[in-house]
Amino acid sequence: MAEETTVEKTWRLMLEGDPTVRRGDPAVMEAAYAEPRLRVLFPFPSHGCLTFHRNSQFPWSNDLPFIAGSSPCSVYGSQYSSVLGEGLTPEEAAALVVANLPPDCGPAYDGPWPPPDSPTN
Repeated sequence: MAEETTVEKTWRLMLEGDPTVRRGDPAVMEAAYAEPRLRVLFPFPSHGCLTFHRNSQFPWSNDLPFIAGSSPCSVYGSQYSSVLGEGLTPEEAAALVVANLPPDCGPAYDGPWPPPDSPTN
């Protein structure tokens, strides 16, 4: 059996309610996990939001849309750049995040942002 990636382990522990990891609204986390394109990103619940990142260690990519609230939910562009939707169910919010992901997004890599092969490194 293959070893769990950091992203897989984080999702699993969050969904299990493990007290050693950050936890958010269970309905939002389950709806996000049900979306294959979100499941491969690093989830980070904080301050009532569920953000998604292209990497698994600080500093985060912070360039993807995210879900705020529980039910109803809102979806914002990266770093609150725009309101993409409001008054949404967790499932609608997760689908809206997916619809607004860049085409080259995912899976997340293990490490800090920016990627090791980035021209800025």
